[in-house]
Amino acid sequence: MKCLKMIKPAFTLSCFCMLLCYATVLNPVFADDTCDFPAIFNFGDSNSDTGGLAATFEWNPPPYGETFFHMPNGRFSDGRLIIDFIGATITQPLFRYYSPVYLDVQVGQFEQFINRSQFIKKSGGIFKDLMPEEDSFEEALYTFDIGVNDMAMELSANWTVEEVNASIPTLINGLSNAIKDVYKLGGRSFWVQNTNPMGCLPAMLTNYPEAAAQNDSVGCAIPFNQLSQFYNYKLKEAVAQLRKDLPLAAITYVDVYTIKYDIISHPQKYGLSYPTISCCGYGGKYNYSDAGCGSTVTVNGSDIFVGSCKDPSKRINWDGVHYTEAVNKIIVDHISTGNYSDLPIPLNMVCHRELEDSDSNYTSTQTIITYIYIYIYIYIYIYIHVYHIIVILVRSLLCNKQIHSSPWLGICGCVCI
Repeated sequence: MKCLKMIKPAFTLSCFCMLLCYATVLNPVFADDTCDFPAIFNFGDSNSDTGGLAATFEWNPPPYGETFFHMPNGRFSDGRLIIDFIGATITQPLFRYYSPVYLDVQVGQFEQFINRSQFIKKSGGIFKDLMPEEDSFEEALYTFDIGVNDMAMELSANWTVEEVNASIPTLINGLSNAIKDVYKLGGRSFWVQNTNPMGCLPAMLTNYPEAAAQNDSVGCAIPFNQLSQFYNYKLKEAVAQLRKDLPLAAITYVDVYTIKYDIISHPQKYGLSYPTISCCGYGGKYNYSDAGCGSTVTVNGSDIFVGSCKDPSKRINWDGVHYTEAVNKIIVDHISTGNYSDLPIPLNMVCHRELEDSDSNYTSTQTIITYIYIYIYIYIYIYIHVYHIIVILVRSLLCNKQIHSSPWLGICGCVCI
């Protein structure tokens, strides 16, 4: 006795396809709705300075810039910075960054830049095509990378760790005010990076041996890293408040501290080495001293050029304070995914605010609804398969008994012959 199957349950595949469609619609991260930033305007310290400090005061000497530019170009690294790789991720050329000096001065200069650039553009002349369009200022990405210099300067003025710690809310308030000022000038998309693990910098470990003696398993100064961690904690709080105060802004908090500390803690995982030793420096345990990178030091009557290590691409720290191009690229490879961000969305989608809830955190509504559909799918999937098994058993029983007129035949979907 044989049964010829006449229908097959095709619901499983169609349900799965429908689930994917719902997931795509409900979660904007999966949608093809990337941001088209016409420009990047950066506000930060020397970690993200693409030439402002050098143009204002003194050009940095060789071997700065040797890896990528093959000459000094105003960047405090052997090559490209985090901001350069951010620009490459959203297809912006190197020259479109705005990176002046101190933060309050930067904001003032930026306001002047808006006014004067539009005056030049409307007046015509040979420079008008170099000026940004008026709507570029609202559509641009505004990046902030600042914090460690403020704390380092206070420590250099003989402030105690406790005094620096007490000053952090004031520092954060200044950064918040700067973001508000840029918002008033038209800025809407903000990328706010937290600060470095300051206690891992060769300069800090060299200049403050007492703090360096209080080190962790990696060799970083615990008191200074705790300062960075508290700064980042208060910064994240401030970003949450800014989302409430600036309703039209999309503000992304980016945790570079975690990825940097992971690189320093596990250098071999990234193909790197010597996490707390400068590549370009001279002297001491950390290859750092007053003889800065690119300078000349006299030792026993002989002049020695303070150059770089043999292979900067295998090193973490460049000059005691700043990072190598290799590390900067690794950092952006990680933070551009959204895995180190709050809101957790990719870099090329940070102009969107759809993932914010009333408390300015990642909205779980879409995720919950998606899971509901998943549970429904699983339930229906199990139900269909259990039903199918029961049908097969009943069909087999009926066919074995040769009951051709049974109403179960319509359910069985087979003809006994």
